[in-house]
Amino acid sequence: KQWYQRRVLPQCSMSKVFVTVGTTTFEQLISTTTSPSFQELLLSHGYTHLTAQVGRYPHLISPITDMTIRHFDYSPSIQSEIESADLVIAHAGAGTALEVLRKGKPLICVINDDLMNNHQTELAEELSRGGHVLSATPTTLSAVFSEAQFDKLTPFPVVDTSVFRDFLGAVACS
Repeated sequence: KQWYQRRVLPQCSMSKVFVTVGTTTFEQLISTTTSPSFQELLLSHGYTHLTAQVGRYPHLISPITDMTIRHFDYSPSIQSEIESADLVIAHAGAGTALEVLRKGKPLICVINDDLMNNHQTELAEELSRGGHVLSATPTTLSAVFSEAQFDKLTPFPVVDTSVFRDFLGAVACS
């Protein structure tokens, strides 16, 4: 019996980007993705809306012409932002990456080089090796995005929890 099933990545209008720093501070990610040059890059690829969960980002964020930007500090849940996005650009934290992948959204994991004992590098590289995400740093993000082929990403396996439930039921009833 299969332990998982594959989820097909959705065909989308490619107009909404969601950027998240999670529960951390990651100023380089926000300054890169909200810079005029990156906004121009997004527009050139058909993205017109950028929503950013910025954490404690202290700088003013200004949209360029034809770009709509909405931002907020923190939220108890970013699930609705992920669901409405056509692309997610996120810090490479395990919780965020798994949440985005389970929703079947294209993901660029951006590694925060400033962290000590950086588990984000290992996670992003492993998910990238599996073809599930694209991996970048703030300095390589523009190049990675420009060359991205999101339709080539491998959908993340969806776990079939009924197998475990059925096993427990069989053991408990025997």
